Amino acid sequence: MPINVLLVDDHAVLRDGLSNLISLEQDMQVVGQANSGTEALRMIEELDPHVILMDINMPGMSGIEAIRRIRATDQKVAILVLTMFDRDEYLYESIRAGATGYLLKDAPSADVIEAIRSAFRGESTLHPVMARKLLDNISGEKKTDRGSGDDSLTPRELDVLQLMVKGLSNKEIAEQLFISDKTVKIHVSNILKKLRVKSRSQAIIHAIQHELVLLE
Repeated sequence: MPINVLLVDDHAVLRDGLSNLISLEQDMQVVGQANSGTEALRMIEELDPHVILMDINMPGMSGIEAIRRIRATDQKVAILVLTMFDRDEYLYESIRAGATGYLLKDAPSADVIEAIRSAFRGESTLHPVMARKLLDNISGEKKTDRGSGDDSLTPRELDVLQLMVKGLSNKEIAEQLFISDKTVKIHVSNILKKLRVKSRSQAIIHAIQHELVLLE
């Protein structure tokens, strides 16, 4: 089954270029193109895309608002932001709204294609510049009210998560918390399992979406 992709951007030339690029891949196809968030909302139910490539700055409804409205009714579709803006607030608002990845339009074509595949698999992708911004802007504070249940992070796991999103290695985390490398590895494994993610990048996005950390 091919990956059904919906393109949402107010620049027709860019949409056509992306469509041509995707058409070269045997495992994906463009099922529709929208020039605004409003049009995208009308098309989603009919086209049932697996992945949406969403611009942010469009006439009428912004991409961020479109993501928010899509997420209110559809938790399954993966939404990748593809924009020219590397502004911090756009990144954080997009992730909080429910985006599963954030790419800049200067990303290599191969990275965009691989990001679509990753999104379809339930994984997250961040442009290197934006990943760095996330790491640079995570504060040393955190929230601990994740609620109850088996999936709740323990206080120590939250400590480890906080240092993970600040970019520290397992060895550096061990030194900061005065525990062994082996103990850190166990905590990291438990965190990924409890958050139901597969990588540190996904853990960062999840932490922001669920306010496990505070941003400066």
